[in-house]
Amino acid sequence: MIVIGLVLMYLGVKKEYEPLLLIPIGFGAILANLPGTGLLLDGGLLDFFKMGIKYEILPPLVFLGMGSLTSFVPLLAAPSMMLFGMAAQMGIFLTLLGAIVIGFDPMQAAAIGIIGGADGPTAIFASNNLAPELLGPIAIAAYSYMAMVPLVQPPVIKALTTRRQRGITMQQSGEVSKRVEMLFPVLTAIITILLIPSAAPLIGMLMLGNFLRVCGVTDRLSNVAQESIINTVTLFLGIAVGASMPARLFWQWETLGILFLGIIAFIIATACGVLFGQIMYWFSGGKVNPVVGAAGVSAVPMAARVAHKIGQEANPNNYLLMVAMGANISGVIGSALAAGVLVQLVPFLMGLN
Repeated sequence: MIVIGLVLMYLGVKKEYEPLLLIPIGFGAILANLPGTGLLLDGGLLDFFKMGIKYEILPPLVFLGMGSLTSFVPLLAAPSMMLFGMAAQMGIFLTLLGAIVIGFDPMQAAAIGIIGGADGPTAIFASNNLAPELLGPIAIAAYSYMAMVPLVQPPVIKALTTRRQRGITMQQSGEVSKRVEMLFPVLTAIITILLIPSAAPLIGMLMLGNFLRVCGVTDRLSNVAQESIINTVTLFLGIAVGASMPARLFWQWETLGILFLGIIAFIIATACGVLFGQIMYWFSGGKVNPVVGAAGVSAVPMAARVAHKIGQEANPNNYLLMVAMGANISGVIGSALAAGVLVQLVPFLMGLN
């Protein structure tokens, strides 16, 4: 496990794969596996960091920062992009079924399936509620595959589209009023939380962060959320994830199964988004670029950048970034809602609530 921690740090430093996360995760894993320190005992330093996950503090605070950093205008200007975010979440539910087939119980399978959303905080939130014993490998899988978006998505996209389709240009739909920007996070929070109460920690903080950004009178709070809070919480979250990786829990066959299912989940999610993009392509008479569907996963803004880059490879005049960001933002919302549905529904179906 110490070697794995060093490898994660190497990937963060040398390869720049999610360094803000992989470095604290790797160092946390090293500290968690050094003998005789007492860091993981009740009241120990690493136990303190893990409380931020156990009591659902750190992942929602990350969403607060994400909301403050993210403009919802690309989604509001093209509401149809929400469909791409919904389509990409199919990877979560298909992976859940696959995990059950190979022997995981429904609670564990639901937590593993969330990896398909390509959203680390959401995966941690779901795992903590459904299968806390799998938190370490699920978090590592989620963040690793987030980092590999530029490697994993292009082959899937190119296998499911033609060069001519990838070169289709799409324009941003238009302007969005300030009133709409302000109403969207408030109404979205109210409606989605009424329907899926268990999604409240993630959706509530995401929408609060965005409202702080757009309301125009809380710039200081928005700036703190964008910088100090999200940077501090990211550091604490990384250490907490690393602290969840003691060797006695990590070195099991289940871990390899989770890592395998995680990459399958991400590939399926990308493929579902692109295939839905193909449906939109045919219904629109060839006006929708199916590549945008790949941005329906939750890895913001990496998935949108990948879609934009692939579009430009096929057509140098193609500028998909803003359109793809609409799908990408909907993927963040969609994965949080999918996690809420599973956290609420799976224990109920198993008679645990």
